[in-house]
Amino acid sequence: MKPTDSAAPASRLRRLVVPALPAAIVMVAGLTLAAGVVQTLGEGEALFPGGAVGWSLAILTGVIVGHLVALGRDRWWGGTGSGAALALAVLLLYGWMPATLVSLSVVVLVGAARRHRWRQALVHGAVDVLGIGAAALALAACGVHATVRSPWAPVAWDLSVLPQVVVTAAGYLLVSRALLWFSLAPRTGGLPTIARTAVVRQALVGVALLGISPLIAVCAVNAPLLLPLFAVPLIALDSTLWIARARAEEQLRDPLTGLPNRQWLLERTWSALDEAERVGVRSALVLIDLDRFRSVNDTLGHLAGDRLLLQIADRLRHALPRGAEAARLGGDEFAVLLPTTDSLTSSQRVARNLVAALGSPLDLDGLTLVLEASAGVAVFPDHALDAEGLLRRADVAMYQAKRDRSGVELYEAKRDGNTPDRLGLLGDLRRALDAGDVELHYQPKVGFDGHVSGLEALVRWVHPDRGRVPPDEFIAIAESSGLMPRLTEYVLETALAQVARWRAMGLEVPVAVNVSPRDVHSPGFAGAVAARLARHRVPPGALQLEITEHVLLEDPQRAADTLAGLTAHGVKMSLDDFGTGYSSLVHLRRLPVSELKIDRSFVARLAVDTEDAEIVRCTLDLAHSLGLLVVAEGVEDDETWERLRDLGCDAVQGWLVAAAMPPDETTAWLRARGERGWHRESETTALAAEKAAERPSGQVLN
Repeated sequence: MKPTDSAAPASRLRRLVVPALPAAIVMVAGLTLAAGVVQTLGEGEALFPGGAVGWSLAILTGVIVGHLVALGRDRWWGGTGSGAALALAVLLLYGWMPATLVSLSVVVLVGAARRHRWRQALVHGAVDVLGIGAAALALAACGVHATVRSPWAPVAWDLSVLPQVVVTAAGYLLVSRALLWFSLAPRTGGLPTIARTAVVRQALVGVALLGISPLIAVCAVNAPLLLPLFAVPLIALDSTLWIARARAEEQLRDPLTGLPNRQWLLERTWSALDEAERVGVRSALVLIDLDRFRSVNDTLGHLAGDRLLLQIADRLRHALPRGAEAARLGGDEFAVLLPTTDSLTSSQRVARNLVAALGSPLDLDGLTLVLEASAGVAVFPDHALDAEGLLRRADVAMYQAKRDRSGVELYEAKRDGNTPDRLGLLGDLRRALDAGDVELHYQPKVGFDGHVSGLEALVRWVHPDRGRVPPDEFIAIAESSGLMPRLTEYVLETALAQVARWRAMGLEVPVAVNVSPRDVHSPGFAGAVAARLARHRVPPGALQLEITEHVLLEDPQRAADTLAGLTAHGVKMSLDDFGTGYSSLVHLRRLPVSELKIDRSFVARLAVDTEDAEIVRCTLDLAHSLGLLVVAEGVEDDETWERLRDLGCDAVQGWLVAAAMPPDETTAWLRARGERGWHRESETTALAAEKAAERPSGQVLN
């Protein structure tokens, strides 16, 4: 799906309209202002009042501008209260043109003081021109046509003028704030938090306009020299609005690091996805979690942990690529939003750079600490079409990276156990285990002398509607959902029952069962296996448990303790898929395994790839030096079989020998081999030819 495929027609229309809106506002405001100036000068009217009133208003405007500049904050789309109140007062008294000049003075001078915000200031000034124009039209609709020459002079500035003031203020606020919203505010699926608080601030502005503007007008008429004193309430109004804004922003900031928080991240992600869809690009979210940070808190205390988080946040800020934004979600979890990304690969590359930056040594009071991090990446629109979905799927990928110790993982739907399809499959798997509909097939392992050294039990499941489900798929669902212990119990129970039946038939062959890291780390696992062996009256030597290198990665000591307990009961251990993980040789030496299985990814290209051949040779030398037997998986042809034999491998497993078979077929296969064992077809043919050559001439076989 292309990034723009999900856009609705209304969204496509908005892509054309919204980006042009600020430019259109500036153009219309410029034309309106030019026309107003020409008309005013053509009628012989002054652009601004003179005398004491004009100078007093100029001084008051200058004080307000100085205050806004000294405030040192960016003027946001909500605007200021002081400039609006003063402009409305001048509008009520002298009409549209003087009010526009006051507003432009505030906006332009403040924008000039902040040169990096001149574009935003230009839009604000244009919006104020149109807003004051709308207010002037509303006032004219009430029968009031004020000019510098003929100021509005009601009979009394009392409640009788309230309707005109209310209509004028409402016209200004509605038009100016609506234009600012559509031109500058984030276009999300709903009002973001900071916008909702802005609505409250606009209510304060409205109250100020109704309360202060008429007072300024009265003072301008009766005591113009006192006008500069209104700087005090106007500045107080601005300060109140800035405090309200600061509190709103605090709700979106992490109090420890100062980074934006989860709420801000979701709202900003919505905005980024909307923009990415508009222009037809990808957007990505990277979720980062520090590995083993809890041990730092437990060892050094929470204050030290907070100081480390401050260093991590600062390092994350400096490592961000251009345009990216970081947030802290809580604890030791951070997120980075990439509003635009070229591809899935480029987003992964950014995540790896961030993880590498966070993995550099940290200094804490002279103590050097190295904290590793794991990151998950989810990309719009490939993985999700909304902010919440993108965050959840980045979280899934991040935990996958933690489990695999791979550093960075890109979201993969097939590894996500929480999609509706996989949740349904999980329920079906649970019911299949309860009903006994999950089967075990058995694949032989044979030595190079033809002796059958054992069988590996492989789980198979035929779904009533979907047909055969790949083992990797439903095993991954079981591991991610907590159903894995139940599946392991089922496989052990079924395999031991079958071993007992074979032994009753006189077929004494060991069976290997795969167990997951979660099983090995479960308390009492060794005792539970021993109890099952006793219940089925199967000797421990008839069972072999296959573990993967992931057991070594998560908790080597606990794994070693559990495996030592199993070997104490007489159960043999095998290390499966060797070479595909990140295990250390120290851990390998400590584990009580008696067999090592070389992964099929190395065996498959043994005959054609010198590097794979060298890896297999080194693995064989290493394993034999540690006293381990070696089994090669995935042997499918005679050439690979011969190379493994020449390298000194102990046994092979693969389609060359036999595919995994149901129990009945396995029984027949074992009986057919009898005491002769298994031999390759080429060897069997050669042996038959030799026997035929040894027969006396003319002897006929019956």
